[in-house]
Amino acid sequence: MKFSGPLMVVSNMENSKRFYYEVLGLEVVVDFGANVTLTGGIALQTKETWSTFIHKQDSEIVFGGNVAELYFEEDDFDGFIQKMNDITNINYVHPIVEHSWGQRVVRFYDPDKHIIEVGENMIMVVRRFLNSGLSIEETAIRMDVPVDYVKSCLE
Repeated sequence: MKFSGPLMVVSNMENSKRFYYEVLGLEVVVDFGANVTLTGGIALQTKETWSTFIHKQDSEIVFGGNVAELYFEEDDFDGFIQKMNDITNINYVHPIVEHSWGQRVVRFYDPDKHIIEVGENMIMVVRRFLNSGLSIEETAIRMDVPVDYVKSCLE
């Protein structure tokens, strides 16, 4: 068995394709109208067709459950945040936070209230700490990871 990727149910395919392209840079790989595959393996399915697939009424398809997210990592986190600041209609789950291990993340909703998380690439977190003057050992302590992990990020 092989996992193929997540499928996200959407209420407006054109709005969703535009959002995923403009915000995350994902492009359409295959477009069957009611089903679209984006780069990265994310599939979008219209609410109308999804409800027939699972034998439910449209009213039984509920968005905004806050129980899952699509997770992305970004090398240029500061550049991504600047881009986000230029987009006026982003609905944030929360502003930028820095987790205890030092990774900065932001979470926001797509047009159908699916949570999207964009986190700073962990290799970039290691580099940021080292560039700030921390040693490899101090970076490992700061991130609560083994020294070998920090070293592996430098290879």
